[in-house]
Amino acid sequence: MLEYKITNTWDSIKVMHEPVIIRFKAGDHGLIMEVNSLFFDDPSAPSGEPGKPFDGLWDYEVVESFFLNSETKDYLEVELCPHGQHLVLLLSGGNCFEKGLDLIFKADINWNKWNGTALIPWRYFPPGVDKMNSYAIHGSGIGRTYEALYPIPREDIELGQGPNFHRLEYFKRFSLKWIMGENWEQPASDLWK
Repeated sequence: MLEYKITNTWDSIKVMHEPVIIRFKAGDHGLIMEVNSLFFDDPSAPSGEPGKPFDGLWDYEVVESFFLNSETKDYLEVELCPHGQHLVLLLSGGNCFEKGLDLIFKADINWNKWNGTALIPWRYFPPGVDKMNSYAIHGSGIGRTYEALYPIPREDIELGQGPNFHRLEYFKRFSLKWIMGENWEQPASDLWK
């Protein structure tokens, strides 16, 4: 199991609340992603059915993880919402070519916290994942907050720049073998040809 805590905003300012925790675990047919987070209840829930993909989920309260092959610039984006909706995108060089793939995902809200568990099928991962980043987004209007596991360093931020989660150069080393074991081989995928 690997555990990560999101302790900064996208622009390297410490968050002033309990950090979002993301855990990755071995699953039978994929990677298990667990989220433990404060529930901000802002904005309100998306109109989509829980357990189903919801396009534009990034405009709501979400926790996201990106899995990158840094040579090919192919990456998987997984977005999870406390209300049960999800969104899976496959991107190559920043261009999305597959969106709205199914995901086994359950979320529950208990007072001011939410927990979610997703099983991400191996076929969704590009071959040769070697970097990752994760994000948490909540709030509305000027109170919209964008948090990053690996934020952009303060000295790299340009005047007028806003959050951009597709800045692949700030992703950090990651290997699925750290979870699955050194002898594990990623199954071939029909989605990445």
